[in-house]
Amino acid sequence: MIDQELAQLESVYQTIVDFLVQYSFQLVGAVIILLLGLWFASKVAKWVFRVLEHKGLDITLTNFIANLVKLLLISITVIIALGKLGISITPFVAALGALSLGAGLAIQGTLSNYGAGLAIILTRPFVIKNTITVKGYTGVVAEINLATTVLVNEDNERVTIPNRHIVGEIIKNTEQNSLIEGEVAIAYGCQPEQAIELIESTLAAIEEVQSSPSIKVGIAAFADSGINISYRFWVPTPVYHQSKFAANLAVFNALQQAGISIPFPQREVRLLAEQG
Repeated sequence: MIDQELAQLESVYQTIVDFLVQYSFQLVGAVIILLLGLWFASKVAKWVFRVLEHKGLDITLTNFIANLVKLLLISITVIIALGKLGISITPFVAALGALSLGAGLAIQGTLSNYGAGLAIILTRPFVIKNTITVKGYTGVVAEINLATTVLVNEDNERVTIPNRHIVGEIIKNTEQNSLIEGEVAIAYGCQPEQAIELIESTLAAIEEVQSSPSIKVGIAAFADSGINISYRFWVPTPVYHQSKFAANLAVFNALQQAGISIPFPQREVRLLAEQG
């Protein structure tokens, strides 16, 4: 019994020795090729990133291209290393194809997010720091990933939207600003030209209000109790509500100081004498 076990061990030992003698140089060569390939892929990816960044390409697209180049170079390196060992990659490719099919059926939603993310990165309907509205959510684009896009609003809330819910939808992109609309009524006895000029100058004096696009003020409607004056202006998205509240207060105070009255709804009630 012991002699049989010793014979088996000796056989295994001899097999290992024969393998190392026959394939040692190929194995060392494959390891060297793999290490050099990984180093080269990393260097090339960093170089591609620097070149694209220097040309002013969007950071998300730059990262994607650099990582794609690195992945391709690593794949080529692995194929060369396997070939050095005399291993055919055909069975691996077939197995990978079967696994990819099964995985694709299992994670269709995730894959659709990745496909949509790739479309966003390549077509660039928006970039980081743009203000967009999609699916009823508005915010500044903080991250564009392959699977998701992250928006941040003025309250510092992070909204993560799967990319498949963005591609194919109507997207409102206002760059880095947001539009504020307001309205105030003045009495019919007041001069609307005076009110319009006063509101324009008041809004222009607010630091956050953008000069381009320009401030727009005009008569919106002739209501029952007064003339409705509407005003529109743009501010940086992160200070949207802060600017809106400050502007409305400034307009109110300016009208009060100028003696322009802001009417309120009134009703006239007549009592008819009862005829007897």
